[in-house]
Amino acid sequence: MAITTIAPSILAETPANYKQLVERYYPFAKRVHIDISDGTLTHSKTIAETAVWWPKGWTVDIHMMTIEPSKHIENILKLHPNLVIFHAEARDDLLPLFDTLKNNGIKVGVAIVRSVYPGSIKAILSAADHALIFSGELGKYGGKADLLLGEKAALIQDIHPGIEIGWDGGANLENTRELTHIGISVINVGSALSKAEDPAKVFEELNKETEKEDPI
Repeated sequence: MAITTIAPSILAETPANYKQLVERYYPFAKRVHIDISDGTLTHSKTIAETAVWWPKGWTVDIHMMTIEPSKHIENILKLHPNLVIFHAEARDDLLPLFDTLKNNGIKVGVAIVRSVYPGSIKAILSAADHALIFSGELGKYGGKADLLLGEKAALIQDIHPGIEIGWDGGANLENTRELTHIGISVINVGSALSKAEDPAKVFEELNKETEKEDPI
């Protein structure tokens, strides 16, 4: 069974809240998922990418919840994260933006909300390094994991064998093992860690769940 990564998710409306979450996850996190919303794709806004920073040693994925990703490319290039994820429903043509980022050593991904069928975005998936199956509510913590959406993992792999597949929305100790067994290689975890009394302990338990061979 392939190794699955647990990535704490950061969704912050203010710089102070962002700093608090970074400090909360710093002792144990290695790869982190940062949500950025400019209010064009969601009803809420987070801090802008210009306010984002992270500790040395972190591998950072940035999820850009925006209709116009082209407006954010310059700032993203300055940040130089590991991966940037845009939405399939963006108005901009994602392929040229993918080329710009990849030419600068940044991996690219596409977020697939429940209404998007993988077969309708074959060109984007073929060019992407990562596909994020989104099960939550954009711009909010505490979503519910609709495990039926896991069926998209096989469809995505048929289009782009070997692509990294992520999951966002409702991941916790009750479903992490099942998510691992349906082919999710990066599980982004929000409220299960942000609201935990001991996030380091929960993080350790989540990782143990990904290592269990029994899918139930």
